[in-house]
Amino acid sequence: MNAQAGNTVPLPVGTAARVGPTALRLLLGAQLRRLRRESGITPEKAAQAIRASHAKISRLELGRVGFKERDVADLLTLYGITDPDDRAVLLDLARQANIPGWWHKYSDVLPGWFEFYVGLEEAASVIRCYEPQFVPTLLQTPEYARALVLRGTPGRPADDVDRRVDLRMRRQERLTGPDAAMLWAVMDEGALRRPIGGRKVMRAQLEHLIEAIKRPNITLQIVPFEHGGHPACGGPFTILRFTEPELPDVVYLEQLTSALYLDKPEDTEAYTQVLNAVCVDARPATHTAAFLEELLADLG
Repeated sequence: MNAQAGNTVPLPVGTAARVGPTALRLLLGAQLRRLRRESGITPEKAAQAIRASHAKISRLELGRVGFKERDVADLLTLYGITDPDDRAVLLDLARQANIPGWWHKYSDVLPGWFEFYVGLEEAASVIRCYEPQFVPTLLQTPEYARALVLRGTPGRPADDVDRRVDLRMRRQERLTGPDAAMLWAVMDEGALRRPIGGRKVMRAQLEHLIEAIKRPNITLQIVPFEHGGHPACGGPFTILRFTEPELPDVVYLEQLTSALYLDKPEDTEAYTQVLNAVCVDARPATHTAAFLEELLADLG
């Protein structure tokens, strides 16, 4: 075993099933980037070895595209990884990373820029988010979600709307089961007073939130009107954290037809500080249930 390969970390049994293909691509990309740098190979030389462009090496190392086993094998050879056991770990990881996730069957309603997020969300152990306008997706009822889909894109075929709502509900399964993620959501009071779908839908949504926050892995805070402006007033964002130490935190910023993914420490730390500040401005989580009950009473 050579010196560089000695740092190759085998994944624990069951990791692939737990984190899904998106996180596995990130893990493999990070391993390949580390091996390339330790061997002193430039991205340009690595690209030549797999008959590709410099841009493809960047996308591979960021985990943004699938891996061909032949490309991974050629890169390992270039980086001096010759031990069969070390190569087998990473080649097996490449195979597992190419297995489609459950969300692949929703590709007809799932844009590529958002598919990457769904994969990260599935792998995350902690999900923190700020939402100024709507109930966070992972806490929406089907009726509330349907009202939002219809409002955002009027005239969609009924089956298209059904698929989009089904996808949202399927994503919520990440908050259930023995390996459920922790969700810490902060939302503005205005999001709860905005009558999405009408009075009946909002009553059901509020009742759903009251039940959801009884679960130990879900925390919800509300920023009241009286606090005025706050550091996160620029828009919604989500911070994803993973159990695997090789994976950095990721900040997700959604736009109308695309999204930004930030994983540099200085970026993720800045957003974490902002969200922490908003949590201080918000009502304590222990007051959330009573506030939701007040809103229910206001609806009559």
